[in-house]
Amino acid sequence: MSPKKDIHDKLSELAGNLWWSWQPDVTAIFREIDPIRWSELSHNPILLLREYPPERLEERAREEMLHSRINAAYRDWQDYMSSSNTWGDIHAGVLGFRPVAYFSAEFGLHESFRIYSGGLGVLAGDHLKSASDLGIPLVAVGLFYNEGYFKQVVKEDGWQSEEYIHANPADLPMNEVSNPDGSELRIQLETRTGVIHAKVWQMDVGRIPLYLLDTNIDENIDENNEEDRKLTSRLYGGDQRMRIRQELLLGIGGVRALNAVGILPRVVHMNEGHSAFAGLEIIRSRMVNDGLSFHDAHRETQASGVFTTHTPVPAGHDRFDGELVEEHLGPIRDSLGLEYNDLLALGRVDPQNHSESFCMTVLAFKTARRANGVSNLHGIVSRRMWQSLWPWRSEEEVPVGHITNGVHVSTWLAQPMRVFYDRVLPENWSRRSGDPIVFSKFDEVRPTELWETHQSLKSRLILFARHRLLVQAKRNGLSDEQIQATQSTLDPQHLLIGFARRFAPYKRADLVLRDLELFEQLVCDDDRPVQFIFAGKAHPADEQGKQIMQRIFKMTQESRFRGRVVFLEDYDMKLGRRLVQGVDVWLNNPRRPYEASGTSGQKVVLNGGLNLSVLDGWWAEAYDGQNGFAIGDGQIHANQEVQDQRDADSLMETLRKEVIPLYYTRNDDDLPLEWINKMKRAVRTLGWRFNADRMVMDYVKSAYLPASGSESCDMRIIP
Repeated sequence: MSPKKDIHDKLSELAGNLWWSWQPDVTAIFREIDPIRWSELSHNPILLLREYPPERLEERAREEMLHSRINAAYRDWQDYMSSSNTWGDIHAGVLGFRPVAYFSAEFGLHESFRIYSGGLGVLAGDHLKSASDLGIPLVAVGLFYNEGYFKQVVKEDGWQSEEYIHANPADLPMNEVSNPDGSELRIQLETRTGVIHAKVWQMDVGRIPLYLLDTNIDENIDENNEEDRKLTSRLYGGDQRMRIRQELLLGIGGVRALNAVGILPRVVHMNEGHSAFAGLEIIRSRMVNDGLSFHDAHRETQASGVFTTHTPVPAGHDRFDGELVEEHLGPIRDSLGLEYNDLLALGRVDPQNHSESFCMTVLAFKTARRANGVSNLHGIVSRRMWQSLWPWRSEEEVPVGHITNGVHVSTWLAQPMRVFYDRVLPENWSRRSGDPIVFSKFDEVRPTELWETHQSLKSRLILFARHRLLVQAKRNGLSDEQIQATQSTLDPQHLLIGFARRFAPYKRADLVLRDLELFEQLVCDDDRPVQFIFAGKAHPADEQGKQIMQRIFKMTQESRFRGRVVFLEDYDMKLGRRLVQGVDVWLNNPRRPYEASGTSGQKVVLNGGLNLSVLDGWWAEAYDGQNGFAIGDGQIHANQEVQDQRDADSLMETLRKEVIPLYYTRNDDDLPLEWINKMKRAVRTLGWRFNADRMVMDYVKSAYLPASGSESCDMRIIP
């Protein structure tokens, strides 16, 4: 009989699986052990428990009466992990023999684990969480960046600087993967200039194992040179040479890591082109193990491949010159029996154009028969963008479909809103949040309850923002008067608009400032004032993005805007969660059609906020005229400057004539009833459609099962 586990053992086991991160009851337990340290430690339960050895934890648990809650949480986790009564068991059981392998360059799982930069990674994290909840047989592959993505620090002049924080694997829910004899598992990659070695970590995301490759091997320092040890230091850092080596490690190394742990995937899902080299390794394996020709192995690999493209922006597709490809892919080219230009042709739109660079997106298309964009509009744009890959087909026949992104409800839903949903939605609603019936009667909820819940979340966001601004002000050495002023920043009774995303120029963070005089009129109106919160990072090499951010920051420091317009630094999952849960309106105004999907606005919907957005990405298929607000009419002018001005004018007109009047039109009980009706309609019409459970179910039905050979489904598969 195994020894009885104490509460420290149970909490340690819970902390070792990221399942806890989307369980509010478990999160509350960690928080109540020590609220201050919980916040200071970036919500990392492993670090928290290190400060609370068994005796001290026992004492604290008695004080807060946590024993029964800890035991209940532990039982819930065990039941979750052992249950076979899942959607996936019914609909995707055939994948259990050989699972789906999901490759991504980044995963946004929790703020304590910085191996993500933005939407792509957060989407990948939500994909894993929903796959776990649904019981989909799936494993994931990524890289362990020990410095991750940067911590943003905004100086007093508004210029962004980047700080990198080294992550200790011992502080994270990761375990080294071992060989059967107990030795550390290693994989290696041959290049023309040497061999790259990597060890493998495993992180459990509920039922989903995530394998992360790491070249920072200290034990046998002679195995990797300094360049290779730094290969997995930073996400999206370095030059083209580092990028291709990271993608070599992710794709080819990832397949070898799975094989080394005994996993032979039935379906390979490449989340963006970064992992496209995986297809080449699978082709090589089939040639070696099954005696197939390159042509036959390529055809079989295509049949089991799924590729999701995420960007309509040309610069977002990695391209490498032939010499760089030969240096790193030369050994595998030899194994494939290909000539130099034959390999490069796999990454060229025109195989005969020897001056064309090698594109990872093209390689992904050529090694996956099922490809999709991440919204309906993005599917259309992608077919137009890549039609030249299939010159014999019309644009409508290009085999690129779409599966619109969604968000993981339990990760992004505020606890007060969850309590409200538990009261007004059908029993066990969270287990079937992708079903439209769950939200079908949301129009009937009492407006007072919905509004009060939203207002409490808004007040919580404002308190959070004030604390962040206080920290920024003290660090930048502002005067006592300025520091004190941060504590009266923003007003819970005034309309609050949020804008937070990557500060890429095409996202036009400063569009609302195009007419600064009109902007001032809106913000400084004594009767119907408007407040703004901005947040977001610019890529370290994006000078134009940094300049846009600096302009916004400097504007927030002007006396006329101070306290009404703020910029919060270091946008991450923690800050993002507070923002989407508390704003009245979420502003999104990219240049159409460059927003492939966008998921932040979907998170806002779940928490009762409204979207004010250009008709791009997901909003182009979500907006019905009554569940939010639109900027423009979806038309695109050939002249970019004209389009920017047109959108800026539409944005201001919509604010002045629709958003502001509707928010400030109140009944005798000070309720904006028509505004609340829009909130209710947004939840009812969008809540089930734009969540990750529906998204993952779509991938299973339209991509994974057909790719496994189990069922047929078109998803624009054209013979």
